[in-house]
Amino acid sequence: MTRVARLYHEERLIQSEIASKLGITQVAVSRLLKKAEENGIVRTTVVTPPGAFAELEETLEQRFGLSQVIVGEATSDSEEAVLAAIGSAAAEYLESTIRSGEVIGISSWSSSLLATVEQMHPIRKLENCVVVQLLGGIGNPSAEQHANHLAVRLSRLVRGEARFLPVPGVVGSANAAKVLLKEPNVSGTVALFDKVSLALVGIGSVEPSALVASSGNIFSKAELEQLQKQGAVGDICIRFIDAKGKPVKGAHDERVIGMDLEALTRVPRSVAVCGGKRKFAAILGAIRGKWINTLVTDQHTAARLVKAQPGKAS
Repeated sequence: MTRVARLYHEERLIQSEIASKLGITQVAVSRLLKKAEENGIVRTTVVTPPGAFAELEETLEQRFGLSQVIVGEATSDSEEAVLAAIGSAAAEYLESTIRSGEVIGISSWSSSLLATVEQMHPIRKLENCVVVQLLGGIGNPSAEQHANHLAVRLSRLVRGEARFLPVPGVVGSANAAKVLLKEPNVSGTVALFDKVSLALVGIGSVEPSALVASSGNIFSKAELEQLQKQGAVGDICIRFIDAKGKPVKGAHDERVIGMDLEALTRVPRSVAVCGGKRKFAAILGAIRGKWINTLVTDQHTAARLVKAQPGKAS
């Protein structure tokens, strides 16, 4: 199914040419293409035309000092519809802007980034791209497999190589983090953080999504309550921020293995792919703090942001 799907959708061969190439009948080709859709190997994506929300995008760029805002059209304000819309919009944006030689950082365990790479098509004529995992797999081994999948999938789409961060995103203690950071496989990847030209991150709320929650307990209930008492509204790569975008510091920071906020601000294109009511306070804090310079979101979230005050981190 995958072979037939690639020949048809990527190499643009017609069904009779595929049949001849593989030594099967044209009817078999047609059936395999249909099965590829049924099994999720081929996905249909509806892309909102560029500029459909041009005024909304320009307003947000000017109000919050963002380099670029891309707004996708969600069919409703539900999390599922928003996720599909921002994934589609981000995929289209990346397909048209990634260039040869890019060092692309991607944070792990993000529903929005997973939706993005699943809707992307392979980008032809790219050379020497590297995909760097910006955050270790969160929690248990299955989470690390998810993080690896994200990096591998994107590296194949850009015809590049993947560099992994083969550790949990959050470890048990600061000493454990220090020891792991000295491992050659880890330190080699971390050293690439300074070379990242495009960073792709999700923005999380203090209350984790179902995807993150399924990876196991990252922080204890007491730790989450303490973060909320300190004013935390969300995180970027497990680095927490308050409503004004100010970092919320604590012992948890030393347990995180991944790119920090200051390093993120040095990336030429730092792109957050996020939307939805649950994450609104966190998204607003992220752009108030100027931790990212490009935002991909949906029209409902964008409309809420227009009504908010820019503010700034103190």
